[in-house]
Amino acid sequence: MLNKISADQIQDSCRSPFAQTKGESSDPTDEELVAKAQAGDRDALERLVRRHQSWVFNIAVRMMWRRDLAEDATQEILIKIVTKLSSFRGDSLFRTWLYRIAVNHLLNVRKSEIEERMTFTDMGRSLDAAPNLDLPDPGSVPVELPLLVEETRLSCMNAMLLCLDRHQRLVFILGEIFGVSSEVGAEVMEVLPNNFRQLLSRARRDLYQFMTDKCGLVNSANPCRCAKKTRSFMRAGYVDPDRLQFTKGRLASIGDVASHRLDELDSLDRKHAELFRQHAFLASPDLAAKLRELITQSNFDSDS
Repeated sequence: MLNKISADQIQDSCRSPFAQTKGESSDPTDEELVAKAQAGDRDALERLVRRHQSWVFNIAVRMMWRRDLAEDATQEILIKIVTKLSSFRGDSLFRTWLYRIAVNHLLNVRKSEIEERMTFTDMGRSLDAAPNLDLPDPGSVPVELPLLVEETRLSCMNAMLLCLDRHQRLVFILGEIFGVSSEVGAEVMEVLPNNFRQLLSRARRDLYQFMTDKCGLVNSANPCRCAKKTRSFMRAGYVDPDRLQFTKGRLASIGDVASHRLDELDSLDRKHAELFRQHAFLASPDLAAKLRELITQSNFDSDS
């Protein structure tokens, strides 16, 4: 359940931590908030968590596909960050330190059943086998039909990401969807910038080839259409009108809040990338208050 947060908090959470240049905001930097939090200022700690929780969550939900697992992973990552905060010494930017923790957690977290079995071959067979059906009666579902079709589209495209291995998937999410530069991405992934670019190139090649072969969004010759697959996805349990995974809590489109690398792509690859960047940037469950309570109960000491 999403707690109510202020407009300023929403704006803060939508500001990309991966931007190469600082804006003109008078808001305190991450490093300033860290210094205050390490000195025992719990309001600063709470603001730091709120600033990054949606970004961690949006990476996690694309890594894991299931919203509930992404929420759990986000909470586990933020707990690690809070409990290790006293060890941050400023040898790197705080964002590098924070997202390294997130990356390492997401690369090593236990795989779900759907991730274990998902390959491009299997997904292609599943899409071919899913019958084309008319949309459900509007009175039979609790949400508007266009939202249900959008949920199907995002569910399918995010499932495609599961067909990439974890390193390729994470590089694609960072580099292609969130527009993280090769230099910043390499710092976070702890690889060389050239290695980051190579991983991104392979991920693009594999994913975009599959989309060109199967997806009607990029190739009108393909028969697959989101609206025609919606009821099939509902029957298979991939889309639940009562528990939307990828459209609930939309704050903005990713393209509105993240940088982009579109100028390095040819026209066809740019079309694929823009489809992912149209996806919703989602509000994370507000974990700051929960973490604050946890810290209070555990007698958190910033010097420990």
